[in-house]
Amino acid sequence: MTSPLTPEEAIGDLLEQIAEVLGSPVPAPLRAALRAVPRHLFLPSTVWLRDGKGSYEPCDRGQDPDRWWHTAYRDAPLITQFTEHSDGDTVPSSSASMPSMVVRMLRDLDVQPGHRVLEIGTGTGFNAALLSFLFGAENVTSLDVDPGLICQARRALKASGQQPEVVCADGAAGWQPNAPYDRIISTCSVRTVPPAWLEQISPGGLIVTPWDTAWCNFGTLIATGQRDGTAEGSLVPYGSFMLMRAQQVDVELHRDLLRDGQIPEWSVTELSPWSVAGNDLDAQMHIGLRVPGVWHAWDTDAPEAHTRLWLADDEATSWAGVDYDGRQTSTFAVAQYGPRRLWDEVARAHEEYLSAGRPGVARHRLRLSPEGRRTRLEVSLT
Repeated sequence: MTSPLTPEEAIGDLLEQIAEVLGSPVPAPLRAALRAVPRHLFLPSTVWLRDGKGSYEPCDRGQDPDRWWHTAYRDAPLITQFTEHSDGDTVPSSSASMPSMVVRMLRDLDVQPGHRVLEIGTGTGFNAALLSFLFGAENVTSLDVDPGLICQARRALKASGQQPEVVCADGAAGWQPNAPYDRIISTCSVRTVPPAWLEQISPGGLIVTPWDTAWCNFGTLIATGQRDGTAEGSLVPYGSFMLMRAQQVDVELHRDLLRDGQIPEWSVTELSPWSVAGNDLDAQMHIGLRVPGVWHAWDTDAPEAHTRLWLADDEATSWAGVDYDGRQTSTFAVAQYGPRRLWDEVARAHEEYLSAGRPGVARHRLRLSPEGRRTRLEVSLT
């Protein structure tokens, strides 16, 4: 069994882990914040870790205090809450972010003295405490839609000596009473920046938020508010967070799309499904931005194929399947059904990706414009 670390040793070890991930020392102000705001104060008595088998295992402070303590100061995300869905499955609904990710986002937020900051997603309260230590609690407003999390975060913040304004509210609406803000940071991912954020960010202010597409959850947007109420910015290649609850879509393939009697259109493709839904995150992110509202899932239990890549849209109108027969990888059977030809759309996006020289995530520039209750997204390559 590993021996317990003192608080000073634990935080020092964590700073070394973060520096290794960043490739450089943690900036001095953030080092001071991490030493002044102990992470363990913001963790529940039981946290959950990935078990390497696609699930999670509990780590309980009462049963194994040494392991819990070491876990608290690992550079790893920790699940702190599960929620039961209507289908009976329990899924993670809140987490303590990976500390190196917290540092990256705070570094990119570039808060200056006197700036007013809005945080979307209080969660455990740890990030709000760091912001408060760095820039003054009077300049920080933090929102979360979950009243239980708000109560826990307020207790932890009080124990840490940092007490920003913490509000139970839907982060998609921002918080008008304290607007405008010089900085808006989100600890949940979004598929579009809510119009309220565009309204509440000052011209020249920064919005830093993890980005999500239905196809791929990866990347962080750093956008600057403009005087005309729009925002423009680029993606940086880090970040994979839970999607904001207000933007989650409850659509399931077998429940909502596949029906008896459907007659799909069949064709053959030379594009491997692994090229668009494999390990190339740059390709996946490009496809997600170019083919909005379309998601995928792998199926190794399909009776007609060795492996099938399913595609479906968030509107539950169209689906496609691309089959690998288990023998050859030069051609793949394609079935498409519905008003959208989803595989054709994905194939065109992948061809664009290749023609553009396989652009990395950072080459994608986003322009966001308010359109009533929605935000228009324009994507270009630099």
